[in-house]
Amino acid sequence: MKPQAGKHMGDPRLEMLLDKEAIRDCIHRYCRGIDRADEAALLSSYWPDAHDCHGAYDGPVSGFFDRVRTAWARRPRNIHNVGNILITFLESDRAAVETYFIAFQRGRGADGVERQVLLCGRYCDVFEKRAEEWRVLKRTVVYDWVDHQEPPSEGEAERFGPRHPIGAAWPDDPLYAMLCDNG
Repeated sequence: MKPQAGKHMGDPRLEMLLDKEAIRDCIHRYCRGIDRADEAALLSSYWPDAHDCHGAYDGPVSGFFDRVRTAWARRPRNIHNVGNILITFLESDRAAVETYFIAFQRGRGADGVERQVLLCGRYCDVFEKRAEEWRVLKRTVVYDWVDHQEPPSEGEAERFGPRHPIGAAWPDDPLYAMLCDNG
């Protein structure tokens, strides 16, 4: 059963908890979007007029999306894990959100060279609520740790061995079969 949006018996504490949970859900959708090459999930985490400062990119979120699509075409392997999420409401429809992340990334760059890196840092976001929905309006990625690693020499079949299924991009990841299963 899908939860209903809107006012909940006029209790501001309950509204605040529901707003915080909606913000957390948005952060988690972003991670799914990036890691599973799930464009719908990624797009749903930002407002179309958002600004993103993400490492080498600083500009309208549409430009960030273009960079992500280019990276997805090279079939990277990403895992983003978020931890501490501190939400401070600035106004009833704006919040400052600091989210700690750990990201493992492996893939070929535009130059064809495979790289692997462990990144740790924080998403410092301004979230905005529009029509009962919270999304990122402005994101600044703050990097606190970067560890360049040697990519493995063997392929996935050798590394994963009998461990199946192996995570994949949308729509091939087992998650999407589960989400579409109505039984």
